[in-house]
Amino acid sequence: MSATLFAGSALAVRGDLAEAHQRAWKAIAAPGTWLTGERRVAAAAEIRRARSCAHCVLIKAALSPNGVKGVHQTLGVLGEAEVELIHRVVGDPGRLSESWAQSVLARGLSDGEYVEIVGLVAMVMMLDTCTRALGLPEQPLPAPQAGEPTRYRPAGARKQAAWLPLVEPQDATEADGPMYPSPKAGYIYRGLSMVPQSMRDYWALANCHYMPGQYVYQFDKSIRAITRPQTEILAARVSAMHQCVY
Repeated sequence: MSATLFAGSALAVRGDLAEAHQRAWKAIAAPGTWLTGERRVAAAAEIRRARSCAHCVLIKAALSPNGVKGVHQTLGVLGEAEVELIHRVVGDPGRLSESWAQSVLARGLSDGEYVEIVGLVAMVMMLDTCTRALGLPEQPLPAPQAGEPTRYRPAGARKQAAWLPLVEPQDATEADGPMYPSPKAGYIYRGLSMVPQSMRDYWALANCHYMPGQYVYQFDKSIRAITRPQTEILAARVSAMHQCVY
């Protein structure tokens, strides 16, 4: 699949990037920690649906997202809590709040399911944005794989610095599997840590689009075809456009 993943692109695509996309789609189709493969693929489909939801457009344009009445345009496969989570994270992430997050959980979604779905949103948006940037149609969604979720919850997951529990580097255990490249990993890295496999899947993809963590502070070194200053100018511009204050 990796050899044909970006077939038709006018631009050359690195082999490791194509392989990262292949692994990511395979991971999305597989049973996760709290979701079955079928539910994960359904979430991926709903993520794509959210990008053209008329209700989300109204929410984004409104002075306050809480003042908009109506319902999301959905594929009708997932539950109300899953749809609300996906559509708001896709459509208006800059105005989410802890009270909103708690309202999603109150509709019957567990905190583990919440984190796993957010991880899927981050991956599918990255995969599709890259594909569209290359002038290619979105990849067909993979067939879901059979099997049961692991339902693994890290012993060190605690609600401290975020709306939902995190695993701080000092609280990670061997049972969690590989977690952090450094004890000083930033909170952007810790965000999905309550679901370690989602965290690993996301960063395996993100590192190929940006750079692995061990290179982040090597400002005089570039591992890409463009220079490190050029990389950071692009990153800063994209962050500004998306109102990312990180």
